[in-house]
Amino acid sequence: MPCPALTARRISAALILVASSLSGLPAGAQPDWPQGQAIRFIVPFTAGSGTDIVARLLGEKLGPALGSNVVIENKPGAGGTMGAALVAKSAGDGLTLLIHSAGHLVNPAIYPNLSYDTLKDFSGVTPLAALPNVMVTSPDHFKDVKDLIAQAKAKPGVFNYASAGNGSATHMNAEVFRLAAAVQAQHVPFRGTPEAMTETIAGRIDWFFAPLVSSLSLIKDGKLKALAVGTAKRSNALPQVPTTVEAGVPGSEYQFWVGLFAPSKTPRPVIERLQGEIAKIMASTEVKDRLDKLGAEAFVMLPADFDRFIISETAKAQEVVRKAGLKLD
Repeated sequence: MPCPALTARRISAALILVASSLSGLPAGAQPDWPQGQAIRFIVPFTAGSGTDIVARLLGEKLGPALGSNVVIENKPGAGGTMGAALVAKSAGDGLTLLIHSAGHLVNPAIYPNLSYDTLKDFSGVTPLAALPNVMVTSPDHFKDVKDLIAQAKAKPGVFNYASAGNGSATHMNAEVFRLAAAVQAQHVPFRGTPEAMTETIAGRIDWFFAPLVSSLSLIKDGKLKALAVGTAKRSNALPQVPTTVEAGVPGSEYQFWVGLFAPSKTPRPVIERLQGEIAKIMASTEVKDRLDKLGAEAFVMLPADFDRFIISETAKAQEVVRKAGLKLD
């Protein structure tokens, strides 16, 4: 009888050879990016958003690793769906990629007529970073989270909160908090994070769950007041600021992450090469230090694990949408 381990190895080797032949690459070879052709990172939010900041940090390192260069193209609008549609229809050659946030998984439940299928038209390459959102207000607006909730409950529907667009991670964080705190308020979507922060500083917006990477300097300068972070644990960048759970709102934690997606027709060896290079970049001391200063953490998975994560998180996001009764504003 053949040795089971040997048989398994032979089957594995055969599968690798089949995959290589289908992709047009010899076994063990790594795909090369065409020299002189730039890799396009489509970021479906404005420059200065949390997603944009992570994209630029990665692009700076990934281009040289692949012998190419990375160009960031901001395509904001409709909660990130305009940029996602552009990538879904691209060639799948590894040259046009999508850097999106957790909000990418929410959009199918909010936008009924998308021109793409979030699960079928994209392959997950890897998440890149976990970015805490921080609940910010203008400096003299509220004393703390308990004061905000008390005022909001005393005047149902009078207060408002911002987001970087319908279905964005900043929107979802706000909805998870609102449901857990049992408050009523008006949602005001913006084209991106910078615009929402400007209105919050001015006091025209009552609160905003801003990406910490985008708002940290404004908090330190006293232009915004941080009431709580939306994650399950405190941020090293703002250790004195409690989580929303610690502030008295159980069930209000939310994980905001940014990840890299490719069109589903992209050959698997291309996706795996991208993930391998990115894993090395995100593990480097320099990148970890830069993320830490922004209050973010590297967050990397293998492509197959990321695909499973996407399916699971999509189901969770759609449940939040259902409970909150979210519709386009």
